[in-house]
Amino acid sequence: MKTACATLALTLIAMPTLAQNVRITPIGSHPGELCANDRATVFEDPSGVRILYDVAQNLTGPDDPRVGDVDVVLLSHMHGDHLGNLRLRAVGAGTCANSGREPVPHAMTAEVVIEKEAVLVTTRAQAGFVANEVREIRGESLPICDSPVTATVPVDAACRSSMDLGGRFVATAAGADQGVEINIVFASHVNNAPNSLLSEAQRELLDANGAVLELGPPTGYVIRFTNGLTAYLSGDTGIHSEMRTIVNEYHNANLAVLNLGNNPGIYYSAAHAMNELVQPASVIITHPNEAATENGEPRPQSHTARIIEEIDAPTHLALNGRTMEFDGRGRCVSGC
Repeated sequence: MKTACATLALTLIAMPTLAQNVRITPIGSHPGELCANDRATVFEDPSGVRILYDVAQNLTGPDDPRVGDVDVVLLSHMHGDHLGNLRLRAVGAGTCANSGREPVPHAMTAEVVIEKEAVLVTTRAQAGFVANEVREIRGESLPICDSPVTATVPVDAACRSSMDLGGRFVATAAGADQGVEINIVFASHVNNAPNSLLSEAQRELLDANGAVLELGPPTGYVIRFTNGLTAYLSGDTGIHSEMRTIVNEYHNANLAVLNLGNNPGIYYSAAHAMNELVQPASVIITHPNEAATENGEPRPQSHTARIIEEIDAPTHLALNGRTMEFDGRGRCVSGC
């Protein structure tokens, strides 16, 4: 009887922790909509660790008030719509199909890492490019963190990870017993840097050879949060076998944040990728490359609306400014 009572007491003590949810807030161009250029997403772990996934072209500046505190910045690949070679002129600028944006002299990812004094977690090649951007902004580079694969956050000064595909970075809130595990996984895409952020000499050399500057492989992420939620952030990708072998069978992802798009063909393979390969409990659709919604609802003739119907798992739209909460099993419990 004593053992049973003790077990019950321990269970009750643990329940509040188990009940805590991960908060996910998309940052896009038009309030309450999922628009063509929307990519940026903020994840907040129950321990307080805050992660910004792909700064993209969705922020009005590094101090955009919608973002709040950031401990970790993720960069999936080097295309300008993820690295941030443009900034949003103002929230609601332009149309949902083509938001109002303007060029910036340096990558928004670098600007945000400096502004937020955050840890940049990405591959070494991509981190090196951003570190050089940081040098051009403030006169000194972005150093590798004291431990290249772990950090207690918030850190005292901005720094970067040092790892590659298959690597794992653990960000732990000060005073917390458990950290957030960030794993870099494969994406099937290209990974060239935007010409606008290259030197004139680099641009001339590349143009003369009909070439682009690739910086290693593009990536996705699998993040294991402290409440048990395991989120697959696809990055820009076509369908590939590691969605099953690594994302599903090894990491056991129970939430997929799926980037749509015509270039990698995921407009047409999304349902198979989700239903047969990843098999998550829930899906969030982002990066639609079309004005996916009107008044917060899917446009009936859109690719996005069709894909929602084809995916078996509950599928949610990454509506700008709407915070969704997910439990440890990958189920949306609020805001969806």
